[in-house]
Amino acid sequence: MSTKSNLQVARAAYQPKLPNALKGPVKAVEGAATQSVGDQAEIKALFPNTYGMPVVEFVKGEAACNDRFNVGIILSGGQAPGGHNVISGLFDGVKSINPENKLYGFLMGPGGLVDHKYIEITPELMDEYRNTGGFDIIGSGRTKLEKEEQFEKGIEILRELDVKALVIIGGDDSNTNACVLAEYYAAKNYGVQVIGCPKTIDGDLKNEQIETSFGFDTACKTYSELIGNIQRDCNSARKYWHFIKLMGRSASHIALECALETQPNICLVSEEVEQKEMSLDDVVNYIAEIVAKRAADGNNFGTCLIPEGLIEFIPAIKKLIKELNEVLTDPATGESRAFASAEEQISFVKSNILPENLAILESLPEDVARQLCLDRDPHGNVQVSLIETEKLLSRMVATRLAAWKKEGKFVGKFSAQHHFFGYEGRCAAPSNYDADYCYSLGYNASRLIANGKTGYMSVISNTTAPAAEWIAGGVPITMMMNMERRNGAMKPVIRKALVELDGAPFKYFAAHREEWARTTSYIYPGPIQYWGPSEVCDLSTKTLQLEHQK
Repeated sequence: MSTKSNLQVARAAYQPKLPNALKGPVKAVEGAATQSVGDQAEIKALFPNTYGMPVVEFVKGEAACNDRFNVGIILSGGQAPGGHNVISGLFDGVKSINPENKLYGFLMGPGGLVDHKYIEITPELMDEYRNTGGFDIIGSGRTKLEKEEQFEKGIEILRELDVKALVIIGGDDSNTNACVLAEYYAAKNYGVQVIGCPKTIDGDLKNEQIETSFGFDTACKTYSELIGNIQRDCNSARKYWHFIKLMGRSASHIALECALETQPNICLVSEEVEQKEMSLDDVVNYIAEIVAKRAADGNNFGTCLIPEGLIEFIPAIKKLIKELNEVLTDPATGESRAFASAEEQISFVKSNILPENLAILESLPEDVARQLCLDRDPHGNVQVSLIETEKLLSRMVATRLAAWKKEGKFVGKFSAQHHFFGYEGRCAAPSNYDADYCYSLGYNASRLIANGKTGYMSVISNTTAPAAEWIAGGVPITMMMNMERRNGAMKPVIRKALVELDGAPFKYFAAHREEWARTTSYIYPGPIQYWGPSEVCDLSTKTLQLEHQK
């Protein structure tokens, strides 16, 4: 029996579209010198060899490059749809320069480079993974490349394989590490280039140079299909409120995009909660009031979208988390403190935080307070995905409505269902947009390598236009960096992109949410379409369309 579905077989034949500039020989057009987005003096001092480089744009050239070189590639961090197409674009790109060029994949993330675990990506292997979701061709991992001994272990295997350049596919932290590695190898004159690719379904790796991180389009379309299905059920049964938590720890881009796609009754945007300095009680009141108004209209049902990281944006809780992160970090090592048990850790926290933060901690439901006190992720952050915010809010809304019912302020019924969409979107088969965008990012990376660039991010822009009109080039990673406090110390990092409350996508949402709250204006997007008219199959996200006023 075949191990492939009919969709996989048909999808393998899809040839991703490329910008016209990348079809054939290219010429690199360099702009003016750049500077970091913040803390220019500090970033320049930390990256003297890779700071201030120009933005590069590729245009059609005359002489074809046929240089002989090998390339390594790493998938870093969480999965995002389209990763395999970045690899296939890079593979085809390096082979188009010289058929003898080789591509090596380091296994299970950056740890594969350090531990010298790799495979050569052959044409036969590559053909198995074109236009598929997931990262399983070489696997991914969360090892952080930040120590000199790791860099030195890496150069050993890169020299052994005669690798000219290393491409790191990752989010903001992974590309920060790519920038550090590029600087180290440049300072040592090791002759190995490092190129980054912008990946994260959360959508928070974007700026004036990066229109969108890959995987965001597919993940949002996948979640929007599921939300639409729930809303159809909701509108059919007419007896449940569905509280739906969505991926997005550091920013609410996914929740906002899904709201634009599906028009739910409620969508919380963490950045607005923070700006308005809303308390947890304010958030509960906001939801309860909409529930009560719909109940007054005879509609005891609805949908509420909640970004995963909401709890961290409530100002009082944000201050608490900031101190918890400090207290749980060992100042001597910069690593998380070790404790014999969870109870010992909680006791330590309560004994070492400020009284006002202790009061906030003790005002929270016990399960939430407990999770805030416990282990951090590899980047030192609270593991907010383990906090069941959707259940916390529905529970508190139910309590509020029960109190209002006794006072005669609520006359309806309230029954909740809960959902968390995370893994469902991370490895979906990429949409046509992501298949094309990712292939272009990888192919473009091969041209950055051929042009001798290091410390650059592969970027493709103008992506709301037909793919032939997309613009290809590279941006110095240092241009996106600033200094931020991480694990008790100031470190150079790529600045995360939050939802802009004065941006076109949020303004459109804000202009329509009162209507969506009271009426039942659901949209049912349905599944991702791969074949058919371009206006159905190749569309970018609503976010990008609104940002480009399309």
